[in-house]
Amino acid sequence: MDPTQLGKHILHRFDRELESLRNRVVSMGGLAERQISDALTALKGQNTELAEYVIRTDHRVNAQEVSIDEDCTYILARRQPAASDLRMVMAIIKTITDIERIGDESEKIARIAMQLATSTFPDRDQLYQQIDTMGQLVVQLLREALDTFVRMDVQCALQAARRDEEIDGRYVALLTELTKHIKADPQDTEEFQALVWVARSLERIGDHSKNICEYVVYLVEGRDVRHTTIDEIEQEIGG
Repeated sequence: MDPTQLGKHILHRFDRELESLRNRVVSMGGLAERQISDALTALKGQNTELAEYVIRTDHRVNAQEVSIDEDCTYILARRQPAASDLRMVMAIIKTITDIERIGDESEKIARIAMQLATSTFPDRDQLYQQIDTMGQLVVQLLREALDTFVRMDVQCALQAARRDEEIDGRYVALLTELTKHIKADPQDTEEFQALVWVARSLERIGDHSKNICEYVVYLVEGRDVRHTTIDEIEQEIGG
């Protein structure tokens, strides 16, 4: 075989490997998104069967992380990618770590749903509705983060990342309300504290989703923008 053609063949195969990895990341993210939605539904509907399902299937997210990470390690060792290809592999490794942690937080919510399945406490339905509203914002942020990862769209990544500010605001408001309930109804402290942990898990999922948006900026622009505000990022890249 012509050495030139061999080089092209290897290059095309490498491109296919990278595209396959990207598709698997999105599939893993979709699974994590369903885990969040199911955990929230289980909590609000006091559905122990669905909560058990979320807990039982968390290993699927973990298994995908391990598999994708192994293939990334293979590519780094055998292909020795440079420049943008190297950033792609590194962004994938970082992204699947965040997605795996999102799965862990969803499992925590499902376990709390099991714990609270038969509980009654003041303003339960209202509090569940507030948590569900916050949860839907979190799901939307994750969905948009994964979409920007597919399209490699920096501006959309920054717009999506801004949603985390609203999530943080709702988290603070929910904590304030739950603290008031703990003081007013100390006999139900355990239940209210459990909801604090649910809110905390949702806030963390929002942070992990925002991280994915930042990895897109890193991949496209070649700049590490962690610990940088969205306004500062936009100024740096001229957005």
